[in-house]
Amino acid sequence: MRTSRILQAVEAHAEGEPGRVITGGMPLLKGASVFEKMQDMAANHDEIRLMMLREPRGNPGLCGNVLVPPCHPEADAGFIIFEQTEYPPMSGSNTICVVTVLLETGILPMIEPVTDLTLEAPAGLIRVRAECRDGKITQVSFRNVPAFAVHLDAKVEVTGLGTVAVDVAWGGMFFVLANADRLGVDLSADNGKDITRVSEAIRHATAEQLPVIHPENPAITGPTITNLWGAPIAEGTHGRGAITLSTGPFDPDRPQDASGILDRSPCGTGTCAKMAVLHARGLLAPGQDYVNAGPLGTTFTGCIVEETKVGPYPAIVPTLSGQGWIYGLSSYTLDPSDPFPAGYTVGDMW
Repeated sequence: MRTSRILQAVEAHAEGEPGRVITGGMPLLKGASVFEKMQDMAANHDEIRLMMLREPRGNPGLCGNVLVPPCHPEADAGFIIFEQTEYPPMSGSNTICVVTVLLETGILPMIEPVTDLTLEAPAGLIRVRAECRDGKITQVSFRNVPAFAVHLDAKVEVTGLGTVAVDVAWGGMFFVLANADRLGVDLSADNGKDITRVSEAIRHATAEQLPVIHPENPAITGPTITNLWGAPIAEGTHGRGAITLSTGPFDPDRPQDASGILDRSPCGTGTCAKMAVLHARGLLAPGQDYVNAGPLGTTFTGCIVEETKVGPYPAIVPTLSGQGWIYGLSSYTLDPSDPFPAGYTVGDMW
């Protein structure tokens, strides 16, 4: 076998959202923090992201992670998240996948019934508690970075939709949030094409008309992702959401061809952004659970554990809980004569 690259990975999902975790074969990434290592990967090794997420080795719904040595002395491990069009500073479902892989494969020791560890994400330190039984993680809970609302009920002009009221909030990524019921959008998984089309139009308009910058890291901008939310429909839940990740550029002249993919999970950072919006409106208090359902009916549970401030914005410190499962071990190779070293996208799927 001829190959110019071999990457080892563990395949996992968190409440339905796939998060491939690369465990071996990566080049040495440079930086004094995991955020800087993420920037180095984006600038100098982005072909790995493309190779692993695009066909023939990937698919539109796939997210990826790279395990890296941590830089912070309190961290047990570091990880970089990569998606179809960006490197998110933080992701709840990917955090759960990474913790599941670290402990269930023995990269870090599992201590039953509870393993406490600290991860360094590009967004900062993430304190994790994993409940374990018989070698399996039954729940991952983590203390996320502070979440805050930047805009509430702001008006944006959206191609094909007119004036839309949106919220913009940070939950580890910058989200634009809109009420699906007001837009007449069904949030069931079977309606994914309509959800992604509407979501991408709203995201594009909001990024143009209401661009935001993180007050503590000007390299983080947005919004880059959309959360259409609605009232709960399942007993024991408090809300539901459908998060759209971009898979390509948005053409305002052809909004019907918008390219996006549904997050299969309830989205951890999206849940935290929604909690920040609810708290800003006085609808969610510290200590209250917020159970959020995704398109598949799976749930993440959030809770506000602290109130704080980020720059000029009142903020919350949320925790988030969910479960992950490993479903495969893989090795990926690149033949030097392969005509698609960075993969490809085809219009029937993308």
